[in-house]
Amino acid sequence: MNLTDDRGSATVEFTLVSILLVLLTLGVMQVALVLHVKNTVADAAAEGARWAALADSSLPAGVARTAELINTSVGPSYSGDVRARFLDWLGQPAVEVTVRTTLPALGLWVPAVPLEVSGHAAREVVG
Repeated sequence: MNLTDDRGSATVEFTLVSILLVLLTLGVMQVALVLHVKNTVADAAAEGARWAALADSSLPAGVARTAELINTSVGPSYSGDVRARFLDWLGQPAVEVTVRTTLPALGLWVPAVPLEVSGHAAREVVG
C-alpha cells in the first residue's frame, strides 16, 4: 500500500463537499422561508389595518381581509389569531391589527417559533 497514491480520493472529497453544500443550501432556503412568512404576515396585518381604517369599513372587515391575505399567501395555518382594535396612535385615531402566529423553525413540518406582528393605520373620520 502506497501512502502517496491518491486514487479514489476524488469520490471522498466530492461526497464531503456535497454534504456541506447541501446543508448550506438548505440553510439558505430555511432563512428565505422564515423571512417570507414573517414579511407576508406583517404586510397582511398592515393591509388589514388600512382596510379597517376606511370610513365605510369595520374592525371585522379588517380582520377578514388580513386572514384572507395570509390564507392566500402562506396558508390557513398562519392566520389563526387575528385581532383588531381602535386606539390612539401618536395622538391620532387609528386601527391596530395584530396577528399571532408561528414561524417555521425548521421547514414547515416541525415545531415552530411564536411570532406576533401588528399593523397600524390612521382612521378615516367623516364629519
